[in-house]
Amino acid sequence: MIVGGERGLPSPLLLAVMGTTASGKTALAEGLADRLGAVLINADAFQAYRGMDVGTAKPEARDRYRLLDVKEPNEAYGAGEFCLRAAAELATIFAAGRSAIVVGGTGQYVRALFEEYRDLMPEPDPALRAHFAARLESEGLEALVRELTAKDPTLAARTALQNPIRVTRALERIEGGESPLSFRVPYTQRLKIATSLTKEEIEARIAQRTRQMMHNGWVEEVRRLRADGFGPGDPGFRAIGYREMAAFLDGDLATEEAERAIVRETTAYAKRQRTWLRSEPGLHTHVAGDPSGLEKAWEIVREFSLES
Repeated sequence: MIVGGERGLPSPLLLAVMGTTASGKTALAEGLADRLGAVLINADAFQAYRGMDVGTAKPEARDRYRLLDVKEPNEAYGAGEFCLRAAAELATIFAAGRSAIVVGGTGQYVRALFEEYRDLMPEPDPALRAHFAARLESEGLEALVRELTAKDPTLAARTALQNPIRVTRALERIEGGESPLSFRVPYTQRLKIATSLTKEEIEARIAQRTRQMMHNGWVEEVRRLRADGFGPGDPGFRAIGYREMAAFLDGDLATEEAERAIVRETTAYAKRQRTWLRSEPGLHTHVAGDPSGLEKAWEIVREFSLES
């Protein structure tokens, strides 16, 4: 294991390993962490939930990670809370002279942290969110757009008014009366690396991984979560596949139907991730999510740190 500062590398470094689902991010991040002596920070929105292990492809070596298993499935978790938690972890990690690697498929979390977003809001009160969801259902989007425009024209101008989620979130922000969250990432060198596989390779991996998850006890995991009182109405169940697994347990989907639906949804998610990464600021390069990619990524880290 190479501790930060050895081989001529200054310490500490802040790295992000990004990429689509099933592209080898975890293996690449753990390989780089071995060489840097770095601490891993989870940036997957749903791996933060306790008891949701199989379906979120949670890493096996959990003791190496921070921000895994920090929430219950019925608790809200968003970019703002992630950034607050991650910034606190980074302060401790850097004070000890170690590097950190942020890894996960939730691109918004990584971008918000690295770019130090200043307009992140706390998660709204669940009752307030339910209130606007009900109004959206009963009154329609146009009524909420009119209300948003009347209450805060400036915020309305910055909101995608065709997007009902964006409109309701803007109204929640107004009604909640809360100030943006404040956090600071300790100054250090920052580098983002993304894994890269072809569309065909990703789709094949998604299908194989979904079959493996089913074999590894995904249904039993969801059965345990339901027994503990969690279900499709909870934030954690927004993770891909959990509602399908619940529908299977309720007899509304056959096993094969659930698996096909999960593969379709995961493939669509990977497409959205590719689109996101194309506009990612400061993304250095793409490397394969395999041993050859680790060697290339390590050389990129060395060159970047020595040039900065």
